[in-house]
Amino acid sequence: MFQSVGFCDFTDAFRAHDRQDQFTYDGLRILFDYLEEYEDSTGEKIELDVIALCCDYREYTLEDINREYQEEFDTLEDAEEWIQNQTSVAGKTDDAIVFACF
Repeated sequence: MFQSVGFCDFTDAFRAHDRQDQFTYDGLRILFDYLEEYEDSTGEKIELDVIALCCDYREYTLEDINREYQEEFDTLEDAEEWIQNQTSVAGKTDDAIVFACF
């Protein structure tokens, strides 16, 4: 049984699991929109599993990406292009990229 959730429910679920710092507000919006678009395009419903989402997706700044993947990108756009070749990118904020872990 699935229950439809809006963005407020989505963010509340992250707070309820003490994961409110896993993504910024903008990062959560990007992830929510990405998951909704996935559901709409595939017809497949996604279970809201906050812990699984925190394991499966990241929101990284340029500095995070360079540190975690031992790269030396000069711009977030360069890093985004590289990440797109590795995995699915949900979207980008002014300061970070939200993407599926790889």
